[in-house]
Amino acid sequence: MDDKIAAVVVTYNRVQKLGRVLDSILGQSRSVDRLVVVDNASTDTTKQLLKEYEGDPRLDIVTLETNSGGAGGFAKGMERVYELGLDWAWIMDDDCYPEQDALEKLLAGHAASEELLGYDIPYSCSAVHFTDGTICEMNNPGTTWDWGRLIAQGQNSVLITNCSFVSVLIPRRTIAKYGLPLEEYFIWFDDMEYTLRVSSEGPGVQVLDSVVVHDMPENRGVNFGDLRANNAWKFSYGARNESSYRWHHDNKLAWVSFVLRTWISMRRGNVSRRLQVAMAKQILTGIRFNPKPRKVRTVF
Repeated sequence: MDDKIAAVVVTYNRVQKLGRVLDSILGQSRSVDRLVVVDNASTDTTKQLLKEYEGDPRLDIVTLETNSGGAGGFAKGMERVYELGLDWAWIMDDDCYPEQDALEKLLAGHAASEELLGYDIPYSCSAVHFTDGTICEMNNPGTTWDWGRLIAQGQNSVLITNCSFVSVLIPRRTIAKYGLPLEEYFIWFDDMEYTLRVSSEGPGVQVLDSVVVHDMPENRGVNFGDLRANNAWKFSYGARNESSYRWHHDNKLAWVSFVLRTWISMRRGNVSRRLQVAMAKQILTGIRFNPKPRKVRTVF
């Protein structure tokens, strides 16, 4: 029997892009068996848009009463996939447009990599492009020291240690063993923490011919030099969360390196003294902040 796959989309007030995302998923060459949409307490016309898709039996809507951020939304969506008894969760943001064969190639690349390497791979991800066809700087995965091992054997995939939650295929066994993303992170670094956690026994893979487009306002990665009053809330979560991870789950040298990189970036970006102090407080908060993964309930 073929494996059952559910796509998971977490959305919050992005109705102008959500329809294209859903159409891209529902039109895949390898059809999804379910499409779980986690509505993170949207206040725009998201509910009305979702009603237009009610005729498709694959649609499964999870409506949250409060906005739980990307971290909480993905945790709820992955938990829903697990409770439905499905074999894979294919997760992505509400501004991610998969090419028509993205899932088909992601599955094929995952299976081929496992066959060649001889062990279970904890997750795989697509290549993420910006809207102009260039690589999306926000979504570059971290690679292993031997990242080209599969390429040397004729495959079109690379070995990775972490990636962002933009077209990531996660097998059921990974969710069962490692639990869910840290909901307490709310936003930023939740995807990094999760993929690093599940890579502890072996790397994931990026399948380079599985392509999605990330429709961001500009093609730029996270840089604390971009910190300003209007985006400080996001950077605050990022500073706290990465500080927590580096301190509790990496090593103290990595934590010091993170602090120095953050400070240098803010200085070079002419970030105000007030915001620099605010980030320093969040970094210190991270030392006391150490949430634990939540496990999923066994359904069989």
